[in-house]
Amino acid sequence: MNEFDGHPGTAKLAGVLSDRMKRENESPLTLDFGEIQPNLSLKTNSFPVEIPKGDYSVCRLVGGLSYTINGGGHSGHENQTPKVNTGAHSHTAAPPQIKAGDRVLVAWIQSEAVVIDVVKKS
Repeated sequence: MNEFDGHPGTAKLAGVLSDRMKRENESPLTLDFGEIQPNLSLKTNSFPVEIPKGDYSVCRLVGGLSYTINGGGHSGHENQTPKVNTGAHSHTAAPPQIKAGDRVLVAWIQSEAVVIDVVKKS
């Protein structure tokens, strides 16, 4: 038998921790604006403390990751058939990375900031 079984303080602590975890997991997704600082840290409107690079996440399109676009083709080639000389090709796209001074859209997922995209005025 555990020495803490039936202890009222243990039961109360367990209840408080359980309620706190439920509230944390039920918190809604929050969108925010932020700015990338000269040292590439992130400062958001709702949390104006610099979050160091590496402590926030970025989506692929602003994270400097490249991706491949497949498909498409060229028409008008001589002797073109569905199997010969279709000109199908692919390209690797590498969108620009976020940089100092960029205004960004940030999603807060629980306690983690995720940079979604760069935002510019119209």
